[in-house]
Amino acid sequence: MKKTVLISVSDKTGVADFALALSDLGFEILSTGGTARILEKVGIPVTPVSKRTGFPEILNGRVKTLHPVIHSGLLADTGNPDHMTQIQNLGIAPISIVCVNLYPFRETVLSGAPESEVIENIDIGGPTLIRSSAKNFKSVTVVIDPVDYEEVLKQLRESGKTTLALRKELARKAFTHTAGYDIAISGYFNRNLGIDHPEKLLLEFDHSQGLRYGENPHQQAAFYAETDPEPASLPNLIQHQGKALSYNNIMDTDAAVSMVREFDIPTAVIVKHANPCGIGRDASSLMTAFQRAHSTDAQSAFGGIIALNRKVDSKLAALMAKNFVEVIVAPTFTEDALEVFRKKKNLRILTLPLNTPPTPFTQLKRVRSGILLQESDTIMENPEDWKISTDCKPDPETMQALAFSWTVVKHVKSNAIVFCRENETVAIGAGQMSRVDSVKIAVEKAVKEIRGSVLASDAFFPFRDSIDAAAEFGVKAIIQPGGSIRDKEVIEAANEHEIPMVFTGIRHFRH
Repeated sequence: MKKTVLISVSDKTGVADFALALSDLGFEILSTGGTARILEKVGIPVTPVSKRTGFPEILNGRVKTLHPVIHSGLLADTGNPDHMTQIQNLGIAPISIVCVNLYPFRETVLSGAPESEVIENIDIGGPTLIRSSAKNFKSVTVVIDPVDYEEVLKQLRESGKTTLALRKELARKAFTHTAGYDIAISGYFNRNLGIDHPEKLLLEFDHSQGLRYGENPHQQAAFYAETDPEPASLPNLIQHQGKALSYNNIMDTDAAVSMVREFDIPTAVIVKHANPCGIGRDASSLMTAFQRAHSTDAQSAFGGIIALNRKVDSKLAALMAKNFVEVIVAPTFTEDALEVFRKKKNLRILTLPLNTPPTPFTQLKRVRSGILLQESDTIMENPEDWKISTDCKPDPETMQALAFSWTVVKHVKSNAIVFCRENETVAIGAGQMSRVDSVKIAVEKAVKEIRGSVLASDAFFPFRDSIDAAAEFGVKAIIQPGGSIRDKEVIEAANEHEIPMVFTGIRHFRH
């Protein structure tokens, strides 16, 4: 009996060559619609599925392969005598290879097509064919990816059949394919209906790269990317040179990217262990912005990640290259700048469009046997909504410094305290259990002059001790969310020291 292959693909890459090779190997080719027309056009003999089933394609193509003759041929276990007797008595031939991939649902959604077109691109027959074939992998080879055509043909030419190991692997790949397809459809309906927290959290990420290890050498790790990543996100970065990115590199680069995208003028950010150790900006000079960032804490910047939101030239490249840096990421580099970096082979140089503002996304954090989900902290604040809580008021220049410090502090691990001037960080205190300790640590680490800077706190001050400490260090203004039961006490302390204090009403905890 002549072996049969069923071919019905949306992605027609290489399908004509695949079908021609199968035909030359003696396979009868069943096909439908556009695939059949393509194969016939290049002279490949094709049997329409409707001829095999004795039933026409109906409902504008919604029903083509949904027929017992097809699915009995796919689901019959050729090693089961009872199965074979049943289909032989019914005149049904087994199908040994299925080459199917699915309607372009995601692409249709992303194109902005109307709902009617989106719905028509929900494939029904295709997933059914794939699942039937994959279930019966002992008897059927299911091919959903053109990349697998070559290996299937190689094995058929060598032995006239595929190995069980290959069929099992292709079945695994097939079920992964249909699962992802259903996740995309479910996600579309969730978005369409405004459901942010569905009863089942279904996630799909593509394996982007294996990593040497995780946070520590004894931890295995890998990087997975969304199927449709945001343009200015790490899955879209281009690496020009250097070692492969590590787990920690990716974490820190993402933190640096998130920070630098907050600013619309030339800005440089230096990150270490997901915290900024310096941020600087300048309306006309990226070089000056970097110098301001680096001078905040040059010691901590050693081995850090640098993110910049403008093109890097050779002069700035030479300055950055004097220091030990793990990663430099920017929207683009001049060729001369890249030439400077080539002298440091291990330095990772990345490009990503970082001159775009941050966009909201969903954050996930894995805990044992569960996942925490939240919106990203990308709220757009209007300083006009902030409240000056003290008797003394900040002048316009001080207000600009407060706004800058407030943008910085939201990216520092809690409890977070930052001292800033209008265009640069002065000192950063991160991740302490006591807020007053964050103040003291920032001051102890400070290289720049604290006196005359402003102070930002990511959450309210529970006691006046931090205000008293700030006054001692010469802080000229404070910004914080407010909301403590001791706000009155804290405001009184600020008034006593004649320090203007702004309440934003927004907290920026970062664990």
